[in-house]
Amino acid sequence: MTDGSGPRDPVSHAEPAVFLGAGSFAVPILDALASAPGVRIVGVVTAPPRPAGRGERLRRSPVDMRAESLGLGPVLRPPRLRSESAISEVLALGATLLVLADYGQIVPGALLSAPAHGALNLHPSLLPRHRGATPVPATILAGDRQAGVSLMVMDEGLDTGPLVAQVAVPLDGTETAPELEAALAVEAAALLRAALPDWLAGRLAPHPQPSQGATLTRPLRREQGRLDPTRDASSLERQVRAFQPWPGTWLETADGRLVVWRARALAIDGAGVRSEPDALGRIAPDGDGLAVLVADGWLRLEEVQLAGKRRMSAADLRRGHPGLVGSRVGGAALP
Repeated sequence: MTDGSGPRDPVSHAEPAVFLGAGSFAVPILDALASAPGVRIVGVVTAPPRPAGRGERLRRSPVDMRAESLGLGPVLRPPRLRSESAISEVLALGATLLVLADYGQIVPGALLSAPAHGALNLHPSLLPRHRGATPVPATILAGDRQAGVSLMVMDEGLDTGPLVAQVAVPLDGTETAPELEAALAVEAAALLRAALPDWLAGRLAPHPQPSQGATLTRPLRREQGRLDPTRDASSLERQVRAFQPWPGTWLETADGRLVVWRARALAIDGAGVRSEPDALGRIAPDGDGLAVLVADGWLRLEEVQLAGKRRMSAADLRRGHPGLVGSRVGGAALP
């Protein structure tokens, strides 16, 4: 205890904050907020447990489990954040700051306008590029040379709020979506740690997002994972890296669906390919392995998996399924 002239208790005078998040990307950011000076987490809002696996057992979100291990609470799991009861529960926590990352639901205006220090969102792209639900796959699929994280003030649009800070991360063109997401989560946590003290002190002024260069990403669908041999090899290779773990990428072969985990683009003279368009999708030997003829060259298969089988090299697949050589794969245009 202190009298009126003594030092203030840093915990009792810390800003009460609520964290909203669900997926793995949000976990390092929750850690950063939990350890931030001048902040105390008074509640965590996350997704309700969902069925997972063949047994349909309920699985809690990564944020839910991390909040428990950190001793944070209460943890709210509203199926619909826009419901009056959910809004009331969150407002009752008395937060002066909301921080969101990888939550998966639209935050209603009543929650955005209530905290004195606003609602901040950590988004894994260099906004306004790749707004929306799937920025990490979109970054890889587009062949961007850099990715990044944006810290923004949330408004009622979809990732349209003013920017507080950004950090860019160069790409080498080999990243898979899980690898890039994990790297950006670390960057996002560091960005929040660096920016939060100045934000709470009123020393950071947000600025509107530029109007040029805005793109919008949408949730991925299962059918988008099919590899279409009428496309060029580089875009197919990016598709393989971008669509892990969902929806995955695959080829329909004579021996069943073949999931492609790793591949490499091999460009050749496109004139030779165009001269025999009916041959697109043909599987040919490639050293000890296999390659598929595509629009501008070959897609070398490096790591694959037949339905119900283990992951293996293309060389192992060829030894076990020699009849694949000379056959053709099916294809459909990527929406």
